[in-house]
Amino acid sequence: MSGLQTLVAFLAALTLLIFVHELGHYLVARWCGVKVLRFSIGFGKPLARWHVGPDRTEWTLAMIPLGGYVRMLDERESQDSPIPANELSRAFSRKPLSQRAAIVAAGPLANFLLAILLYAVLGWVGVDEPAPIVDKPAVETPAARAGLARGDRILSVDGDEVRSWNELRLALLDPLIERRPAQLAVQREGGAGSGTLALDLSGMSERDAERDFLGLMGLRLAAGKVVVGSLVEGGAALSAGLAPGDELVSVNGAPVGRATDLIDAVKANPGRQIQIVVRRGADEITLPVVPQAVAGEGADAGRTIGRIGAALQDRVKMETLRYGPLESLWQGTRQTWDMSVFTLRMLGRMLTGELSIRNLSGPVTIADLAGQSARVGWFAYLSFLALISISLGVLNLLPVPVLDGGHLVYYGLEAVKGRPLSERFMVVTQKAGLAIIMLMMAVALFNDISRLIGS
Repeated sequence: MSGLQTLVAFLAALTLLIFVHELGHYLVARWCGVKVLRFSIGFGKPLARWHVGPDRTEWTLAMIPLGGYVRMLDERESQDSPIPANELSRAFSRKPLSQRAAIVAAGPLANFLLAILLYAVLGWVGVDEPAPIVDKPAVETPAARAGLARGDRILSVDGDEVRSWNELRLALLDPLIERRPAQLAVQREGGAGSGTLALDLSGMSERDAERDFLGLMGLRLAAGKVVVGSLVEGGAALSAGLAPGDELVSVNGAPVGRATDLIDAVKANPGRQIQIVVRRGADEITLPVVPQAVAGEGADAGRTIGRIGAALQDRVKMETLRYGPLESLWQGTRQTWDMSVFTLRMLGRMLTGELSIRNLSGPVTIADLAGQSARVGWFAYLSFLALISISLGVLNLLPVPVLDGGHLVYYGLEAVKGRPLSERFMVVTQKAGLAIIMLMMAVALFNDISRLIGS
């Protein structure tokens, strides 16, 4: 069922983003008085088509959903059948340069507007995210050397406020890639003072950005509560009296901060009684449990380990990010701008070799992320849609012929020259642009396949 959910989530995301992009072109074209002949979602053989409006514009849903287009009345595409004189004024090619540029730019701008609205909705309704509170860092990591301790809450990075673990991750990407110190404003656990610490990232490499770089820095999400989930029928945990919802306090006198604390203690004591203290409501209860002795698997192969038959859940401290209607729009705009600039910087670093092109993702990875976010919930799915919409907008504004950004470059050159560019120049550059796009797609698809094989 998860495969079907991934496919549906991917196709729904793709259809919406392409529709919004092409709708931007369509609406501004209509506003400028251009006759629209066809509005297509996808390429290739039409699966469905219908005609709408006085111009009988053809709306099409095509077989290959990896894009779309708006076909307008244009003299350059009507050489075999000349445009009637009474409709020449409605041809795209007859419109002023400013209107042609506005029509082309409207597609990417529509994607940015969609991202703003999605982020605004999430900010208005409120999103629960893990708070940026760190666990005790591993020794000899940048976080340990900086002086971070368990329970520290990171308030800002280089002066930019950080309110969630995800914002912390994004804020540390730039210092990581530039391999420079990041200035962290930190509040100690329980409000016991605050200060600024320098997280030195000079010893890390740009390749670390492709991995769990927060973990490599020594930054782990602080544990919150460890709660008992489901129990196995006939298991030692159920027999000893553990119940779903119990909060684990300690095992053999040692506090339980993470699920792994109990798991390690259970594994190390096959057939030997251990004392587990749980909090149930307002009461603390001590339960003696004898883990069943079983043969280890995987990393534990070749030795006997203990097992009690309980699923555990780490519940970290969450932060609710919620804004008023107007502030939500402002935050959505700011977040869209920040992510657009960040995406451009990442693309620039790939071109200069500062960042590996292995970070370029294709449709397989996007489909997988669509499915994962849909399974988490609609909040995660809307965040995913906003992020992909921004990426689509930025990609289309790149100054590559055949993309919207390439056409805007043409119009800029036309404005400088004072006359349209030659047909030969446009044909040659568009072939080069198409080759660049095909190369990018090939690299992205190769990365997708490599990730599949690696996983």
